[in-house]
Amino acid sequence: MKMEEFKNLDPKNFGNWPIPIKGVIILVLCVVAFLSGLWFDTKLQIEELAGVIEKEAVLKEDFKTKQWKAATLPKLKEQLIQIESTLAEMLRKLPNEAQVDELIRDISQAILASGLKQELFQPDYRGEKEEKNIYVKLPIKLRASGHFHAFGKFISGVAAMNRIVTLHNVKIDSGKGDDEHPLTLEMIAQIYRYLEIKEEDVKAKAAASAASKPKPKKSSGHSIE
Repeated sequence: MKMEEFKNLDPKNFGNWPIPIKGVIILVLCVVAFLSGLWFDTKLQIEELAGVIEKEAVLKEDFKTKQWKAATLPKLKEQLIQIESTLAEMLRKLPNEAQVDELIRDISQAILASGLKQELFQPDYRGEKEEKNIYVKLPIKLRASGHFHAFGKFISGVAAMNRIVTLHNVKIDSGKGDDEHPLTLEMIAQIYRYLEIKEEDVKAKAAASAASKPKPKKSSGHSIE
């Protein structure tokens, strides 16, 4: 086929065009149609397929996570039971509000029983701090003088108590005592009181919760027919 054959073609008389030229034109149109379909349709399908593949990967990871949780659920339940048991045991070692005074007396007697001279014993009720709605921390400021072995005896006595008492900010000074009590010990003994939930507090919270709920609107009693 020569270029002159294309130039002499009459667009209005397509039926009389030579067969080879018709074949070339039809082939070109098929290629254009194929590329157009690929661009407008197949491209969208490819993008959708990529999104589905990405979603499939996310779902697989989610399935693996849930499968692991399901497999470890019995062990987690056992651990939860152990934690609750440990927590209950620890709470039993905390005094309630009525037992705090007894614990304070025990700490004061431990100072005297160890042979120390008590110079300051001040429960800081203003410094009480509630923690996690479970217990309250009460610091006690202590200052006592004596020998080093007496300090060790006092700390051992506190550690042997059936209640939890922690010691903080321990300072030992050798310049304030006398021959009989050469060393001065300062510290904060922290006791932990179990936070009791009082019945009136429960009623107050229930009343506040009920008051915060929207009241249902009253019907006027009229109807429209």
